[in-house]
Amino acid sequence: MGEFYTGNKEYFKGIGKIKYEGPKSKNPLAFKYYDSKKTIGKKTMKDHLRFAVAYWHSFCADGTDPFGAATIHHPWSMNANNPMEAAINKMDAAFEFFSKLGVEYYCFHDRDMAPEGVSPTESEKNLRILVSKAKDLQKETGVKLLWGTANVFSNPRFMNGAATNPEFGVVALAATQVKAAIDATIELDGEGYTFWGGREGYMSLLNTDLKREKDNLARFLTMARDYGRKQGFKGPFYIEPKPMEPSKHQYDFDTETVIGFLRHYGLDKDFKLNIEANHAELANHDFVHELETAAVEGMFGSVDANRGDPRNGWDTDQFPISYYETAMAMYVILKMGGFTSGGLNFDSKIRRNSIEPADLFIAHIGGMDTFAVGLEVAQRIIEDAIIPNFIENRYASFKTGDGARFAKGDLTLEELSKIGMNSGYGNIGLTSGKQEYLENIFNQYLLGI
Repeated sequence: MGEFYTGNKEYFKGIGKIKYEGPKSKNPLAFKYYDSKKTIGKKTMKDHLRFAVAYWHSFCADGTDPFGAATIHHPWSMNANNPMEAAINKMDAAFEFFSKLGVEYYCFHDRDMAPEGVSPTESEKNLRILVSKAKDLQKETGVKLLWGTANVFSNPRFMNGAATNPEFGVVALAATQVKAAIDATIELDGEGYTFWGGREGYMSLLNTDLKREKDNLARFLTMARDYGRKQGFKGPFYIEPKPMEPSKHQYDFDTETVIGFLRHYGLDKDFKLNIEANHAELANHDFVHELETAAVEGMFGSVDANRGDPRNGWDTDQFPISYYETAMAMYVILKMGGFTSGGLNFDSKIRRNSIEPADLFIAHIGGMDTFAVGLEVAQRIIEDAIIPNFIENRYASFKTGDGARFAKGDLTLEELSKIGMNSGYGNIGLTSGKQEYLENIFNQYLLGI
C-alpha cells in the first residue's frame, strides 16, 4: 500500500495525505494545530483525541433539507448500476478519505454501509458482504471501528418507534437489525456499540402507554446486552441522550434522564453515555454540563463532536469551531483520566452549499484542529492547577471537623441543626466565588498566555 488507500478508483483526486504544517500555514488542506505525534502530558494527541469519522454524514448526506433537493452528488453513487455497487464504491471512497485524513477510527449505522433489501434476509446478506469488505480494508489501512449501531428510525415502519413501538412486529424487525449490527460490530472488532433512539418517545399521551413503552425499551436493551455478551462482546454499550428529536417527548432526553433510566432498570453496569454537543444544546444544557454529569456518575463513554446553532431549534450537526467549548470539554475528559474505549466522533455534516470534495476534508481539519487546541489548553489548566486548586479550596470546610463528619454521613439532622444554631449568622456564606477571575484565567490559557 502507498501513502494512502485509493482502491480501484481515486474519488478525492488532487488531495493527498493531510499533513501538519503549523499555525502559520495558509494551506486549507493542512492541520494548523493537530499534530498527531505531539506529546501532551503522557500521551500523543492522536491517543488523547481518538478521532472518528461518521460514515452517515460524510458519505451518505447529500444536502437534502425540507425545502430542497440534493445539492451534493457523490461520485461513488452517480454511475453505479445498483445499490450494492454504490455501497461498495462508497466504502472505497470512505477508506480513501479515512487514510488521507489520517484518522484512526470510523463509526457507522447498518444502513449507511449496506442498502436495505426486499426482506430481512436480503438486508443481512447485504450487510455481511460489506462487513467482509470493511474487514479487509481495516486490515489494509489500519483504520478501526470505534462503534457500530443500527438505523432503526429512518424507515417508515419505525414512525412510532422501534423498541417502543406499539406493534410487536415492528419491535421484532428492529431486533433483526440490532442483532445483525451487533454481529457486524463484533466482526469488525468495534470497541463499542451505540443505541441512538431516534424515535423512542411519544407525541401525545392520548395514544401512549408510557410505562409499557419504557418497560419495553429496557427489555429490548437488556436482550441486546445479553446477546452481545453471549457472543463475546466485551466493550461498552452506549446510549446517546437527546431531546425532542424528532419525538416531542424523548425517553432519553438528557444525561440525567438516561442515567436514571439505566439505574432503574439495572443496566448501568454495561451501558455508558455517548454525549453529543448539539443534543446538549437542544436540551438547554451546555455541552460541558452533560460531560461533567456523566463523568461524575462514572457513566461517561464517548463523544459525538459537533455543534448546533443557538438560533435554530434543530439538530444542525455543524462541525465544531469553538476553542472555548472544546477546551472546556477536554478539561472534563482529562480530569476523569481521558478516553478509554470511546473517542471523538465527528457526527457533523458539511453545509448544503459546501459541495466540493475538498470541503469534506476542510471541515474535518477544522474540527480536529479545534479539539487539538482544546486539548492543549485543558492540559495546561490541569498542570498549573490554579483552577483545580481554587475549586478544592472552595470546599475545604468539608475536609475537617464537623464538615468532614457531614461529608462522611456521620451527622444526624438534629446534630447538624445544633451546629448551625451555635455558629450564628455572622458572615457565613459571603465568600466570593470569583467567577470573573476564573473566566479571565481561562481566557489567558485559551490565548496561550
